[in-house]
Amino acid sequence: MNRTNHYLLKNFSGLFSSLFFTLFFITSIIFFIKIASITSVIKINFIELGTMYIYLLPRILIYTLPVTFFIAVTISLYNLSKENETIVLFTLGYSPKKIAKFFLTVASILTFILIIDFLVLVPVSKQLNQNFIDYKKIEAKFNIKATEFGQKFSDWLVYINTIDENGIYKDVVMYKEKTAKEEQKIITSKSAKVENLDGILKLTLDDGKVFQITDEKINQVNFRTMDINSFSKNYITSVESIYDYWMKSSENDRRSSDLAFFMLISLFPLATVLFAVSIGIVTYRYQKKNIYPEIFLIISVYIGSISVLVKIFTIYTIPIVFFTSLLLSYIVYVKRIKQRY
Repeated sequence: MNRTNHYLLKNFSGLFSSLFFTLFFITSIIFFIKIASITSVIKINFIELGTMYIYLLPRILIYTLPVTFFIAVTISLYNLSKENETIVLFTLGYSPKKIAKFFLTVASILTFILIIDFLVLVPVSKQLNQNFIDYKKIEAKFNIKATEFGQKFSDWLVYINTIDENGIYKDVVMYKEKTAKEEQKIITSKSAKVENLDGILKLTLDDGKVFQITDEKINQVNFRTMDINSFSKNYITSVESIYDYWMKSSENDRRSSDLAFFMLISLFPLATVLFAVSIGIVTYRYQKKNIYPEIFLIISVYIGSISVLVKIFTIYTIPIVFFTSLLLSYIVYVKRIKQRY
């Protein structure tokens, strides 16, 4: 790398770092709020919260890195133009074409990293995250605590007096309300335990009584052992291979939309780098302007067009948006930079 490229990279990387950590922090807060909403369904501790955050990191990176790159290239070149340093570079024979070529190289490297991220890390982390949530939901079904009212097992309200060191429930009382098909029932048992049989919860009661209450009488049945199964089956999502995960995009519209969306976000640095060069390089003495509306406009139009078109064209949105953006950025580059400098 020659000195000029090193100088450009130094100015770009300093700004990129500060912008990235700011956007990364903001995006992390948004995803933390998303995690917090899940805690209304499952209970997690601090370590498990950190685990879920790690699972979300590949998606956080794919949302923050492309936008950060575009903003950093634009502002770093604009700052150089503001100090008339780009004019000095042009005078010394370092043309805008070389600047564009340098940042195209950087954009290509970043795009390659992002594609690996969304093709490999995103599906794996997304499945592991869903697997973890499913596991916690099933685990929550076991979470019957002593001396607490209002706890449920299937259709039964459950109250237990104590839990011994082996996890055996002592002095269990269960109640089921009257329905159109069944009378109300009360079960008492001296001990009970919960087992997970391939995702189905089974409550085994020992040494107890069943009371069936009708308007006319109360029937009592004594038992030594009774099993009560939960009616719903709880599944833990299996983790597919990366190949199987993305191959389903041919038959699953949601998966196909995700593939198109993440691919286009990954291609964003390459598709818009010439826009960044065209906005950032100015003759500051004659072209004092606010570049931020243009930055915001390009980001909004690109992401907005993806969000709309991906619902219509799914996977075919990739060539439509990418090559259109590339063509428009080149036209703007020719008119603003190539013909002027």
